[in-house]
Amino acid sequence: MRRLRKKWVRPFKRWDKRRIIEERRLMKLYGLKNKKELWRAQAELRRIRAFARKLLPLSGAEKEKREKELLGRLYRLGLLPENATLDDVLSLTVQDILERRLQTIVWRKGFARTVKQARQFIVHGHVYVGGIRVRSPSYWVKRGEESQITIDPHIYDYVRFSGETKKEEAQEVAA
Repeated sequence: MRRLRKKWVRPFKRWDKRRIIEERRLMKLYGLKNKKELWRAQAELRRIRAFARKLLPLSGAEKEKREKELLGRLYRLGLLPENATLDDVLSLTVQDILERRLQTIVWRKGFARTVKQARQFIVHGHVYVGGIRVRSPSYWVKRGEESQITIDPHIYDYVRFSGETKKEEAQEVAA
């Protein structure tokens, strides 16, 4: 039987005011459901940066091989440009990780009016990545999949026309 492990770690200082304010800001900006989603992104970032720090003191062919693998993986995930270095890996932030979530990309592409509406569309099964329905807002969109994101046509019409109909209704009421 496979045992599942937590993919997040709660903060050591639970009542740090600056951390709480920053977490609230990020949750609102990226439409996260709870702080566990944010902590999961932070844990992934810590793991990536720790791996990069382990590579710094190494030398030789082994270092170059591992560094190339890490940079290639982060390039495919869309976190780094193609000609990045280990210093670029160490300068990644949690916002870079959160920008690669399906929920954020659907919102940024204009398929939803708000980031929370993007989450709703994904959970309800209206979003497809490469023709496959994805129902997880936290899905990491890879660089190659970004252009393959689509939504149901009837949902697209709803998003496109809902703002226009509200404007027309407001003009009718005013007239």
